[in-house]
Amino acid sequence: MSEKALRLGTRRSKLAMAQSGQVADAVSQVTGRPVELVEITTYGDVSREHLAQIGGTGVFVTALRDALLKGEADFAVHSLKDLPTTQPEDLALAAIPVREDPRDVIVARDALKFTDLPRGARIGTGSPRRMAQLNAYARAHGLDIETVPIRGNVDTRIRYVHDGELDAVVLAAAGLNRIGRADEVTDFLSVDTVLPAPGQGALAIECAADNAALIAALGELDDPFTRAAVTAERSLLAALEAGCSAPVGALADLLADGQIVKEMRLRGVVGTTDGTRTVQLSTTGPVPETHDQAVALGRELAARMLTQGAAGLMGEQAQ
Repeated sequence: MSEKALRLGTRRSKLAMAQSGQVADAVSQVTGRPVELVEITTYGDVSREHLAQIGGTGVFVTALRDALLKGEADFAVHSLKDLPTTQPEDLALAAIPVREDPRDVIVARDALKFTDLPRGARIGTGSPRRMAQLNAYARAHGLDIETVPIRGNVDTRIRYVHDGELDAVVLAAAGLNRIGRADEVTDFLSVDTVLPAPGQGALAIECAADNAALIAALGELDDPFTRAAVTAERSLLAALEAGCSAPVGALADLLADGQIVKEMRLRGVVGTTDGTRTVQLSTTGPVPETHDQAVALGRELAARMLTQGAAGLMGEQAQ
């Protein structure tokens, strides 16, 4: 008799279902057990308010975590950038698989690139982080843009452009890749222009902390370099005491000499949404070999950013 199916808790959105389906296949391969999706509606899915208004932190996560704790699902898949930085003691972050492309992208009318948009171009995004950096870049390079707050799934956001309501929208490359709509991208935003959200492009696989066998099985999907990078990024976010709707960008990447990885670089930015003031710094150190070393890298950079006035640039503080 075959072992019973593992239950994977997932949001119902097209993107969540796509990335959960990919994880389900991978978990089936490593465990030899079938995986069934358990669809769960979260507050962030039903609320029509802008994410910055409803707090951002945890709005897509709480219902999934409740399902795990009630035994309604065996494990859950989150977009890592949606996870609050404090990990509950009764849940384990069992795996962080290899990261997708962390960059932000533009989907614009007439296949335009960001720097080719017309004067006064209306660019839609629900993210204060993206607004802050796009407006700062525009100010520094003499571009005239208007950032417009929007909500909705990927299809809805792209439709704003196709229907002519907006000149462009900003989305995550990873999401478009996962739902097979990468061909909609008209421009990739360099991380030198816009730093992504901490953890962007990475997935988090979570289960009950007391299920050692499942933690071990899911751990087969863990990528240590991705885990070290996103741990440093999220440590920066936590040390700035910012929620995941605050205008904070961060990216840790590996610096290699030929084929040999030498160091990890962590870059962070925080800014006012109008782009008038930003604090952007970076630090480089040995590739973290432990969780604590990755956390220390983030805290070190956050401390330097705070001395440069980062705290005064953040609208939403974590409660």
